[in-house]
Amino acid sequence: MSSVIHIGGAKVEDVMRMSREATARSKARIVGAAAKMVRERGIDATSVAEVMHAAGMTNGGFYRHFASKDEMIGMAIGAAFDDIANRFDRRLRQKGAAAAVEAYVDEYLSDGHLQHPGQGCPVAAVAADAGRSGGVFAAEFAAGAEKLIGRLAAGSGGSVTKPERSKAIRSMAMLVGAVVVARAIGQGDLREEIIAACKEHLR
Repeated sequence: MSSVIHIGGAKVEDVMRMSREATARSKARIVGAAAKMVRERGIDATSVAEVMHAAGMTNGGFYRHFASKDEMIGMAIGAAFDDIANRFDRRLRQKGAAAAVEAYVDEYLSDGHLQHPGQGCPVAAVAADAGRSGGVFAAEFAAGAEKLIGRLAAGSGGSVTKPERSKAIRSMAMLVGAVVVARAIGQGDLREEIIAACKEHLR
């Protein structure tokens, strides 16, 4: 005699697995919406209600996925860094270290990145917010910055030496500074001059 329980024609294990998968998809959708919004608006201006609305969900479901807003924002920041790192890694595998770094620099200093912070680097978007907030946000930023430094240093094409790491840190600081200043200045010749000068130096 079978001891397998069925619900509406499906095994209990299958129902539970589908429920877990649906929960994971919902959480990923919330994190994705938060990652975009926090880069567009900043940490304080990103509300749970607006994130849930952007994810196509109701507020009532928030605490099924997160213990607090802080947890959600921390995961969102981590996801934003992971997206950048994963894109770099794909280029690294396909075209090699030097080409991956060149593409990273071009993308970072592109008009698209300047005009759409919600899809770009969280350092250039909300580093000041993270520094003021401290705690989980500062920790996520430190971990994310380490990922980006490591990938820029990989442009050496071999083992990363201390000089290569120092060069990568300088490059990251220049990229972030260029984007922050360019966004603050807005459209115009000076913005174009800043971006062109930094791009020329980094190449």
